[in-house]
Amino acid sequence: MRTLIIPLFVRQIRASRAMQMVSPELQAVQKKYKGKTDQASKQKMAEETMAVYKEAGASPFSSCLPVLLQMPIFFGLFRVLFIKLPAAAGGEAFGALSADLAQSASTATFFGNVTIADSFLKSGDGGVTTKIVAGLIIACMSGVTFFTQKSLTMKNMPKAALEGPMASTQKMMLYMLPFIYVITGPSMPIGVLIYWLTTNVWTFGQQYIVIRATPTPGTEAEKAKHERINAKREKKGLEPLDFTPPKKVSAEPEPEAPIRVQPTKGKSGKKLSDEEKLERARALRAKAAEERRKAQEAAGEVPESPSQGSNALNKNKGGKKKRKK
Repeated sequence: MRTLIIPLFVRQIRASRAMQMVSPELQAVQKKYKGKTDQASKQKMAEETMAVYKEAGASPFSSCLPVLLQMPIFFGLFRVLFIKLPAAAGGEAFGALSADLAQSASTATFFGNVTIADSFLKSGDGGVTTKIVAGLIIACMSGVTFFTQKSLTMKNMPKAALEGPMASTQKMMLYMLPFIYVITGPSMPIGVLIYWLTTNVWTFGQQYIVIRATPTPGTEAEKAKHERINAKREKKGLEPLDFTPPKKVSAEPEPEAPIRVQPTKGKSGKKLSDEEKLERARALRAKAAEERRKAQEAAGEVPESPSQGSNALNKNKGGKKKRKK
């Protein structure tokens, strides 16, 4: 069954990682329509959300397909081991499960007197040994599930995708799934626990291969893949490859800097008159002359008096007039 659903499992891995990659965009859409309860806004929000999913190739339902296909097998196995096997061993045949076959399966033991129909809560003839075996299987299930979720969320996701509500949900699931096994595992037959552990180990192996072969861009998994490629090239005497993504060059010209216009309004916000403009210009000129005089004094020069400056100016004007004549 797990071999047949390998394509769906690969699709599940890609859908899960795409869902986290588009988390920032989904948050932006939700923020855009926050507080809007009219029908038009709700429809636009749904359309933009579906457009984000479609563009990224993400689907909220793809990650559930492998689980949905396995659930009938899981519940069927639980029903056979927990209900039908004891009944068939007592003489009630059940389909292909004859009384002799059921009796053989019911009485077959391992690790002493432990059978596949026993559970942690109903240990049967195995007693303490059944509880130890069931406890070890549950602990292994929880550990494998924890590392499977951790490798999917932490190693194969960029840092930008590990923020927001969806990332918080993934982190919560990282610890909730093993806890669910601890709660439900003790009531499960050991045969079901063995199936559960086997399928979890299979899932971990499949996920490891998929992430190793096709990691998400910008993640630790992709960095590790690039290092492996360059290590192989180094052994062959080849130069290492540069996997740094090229910078995107915008085709649009950069906007020109805005031209700053000198304000013609006073502190009160009113437009200045011609006399006020003249007074402001005189004040600025006097301030500049004072600063120039201080600079000359600091340099050891004799500062010019205002009259000298005006005389020099008049001489220059006279010289200009003579030249004109």
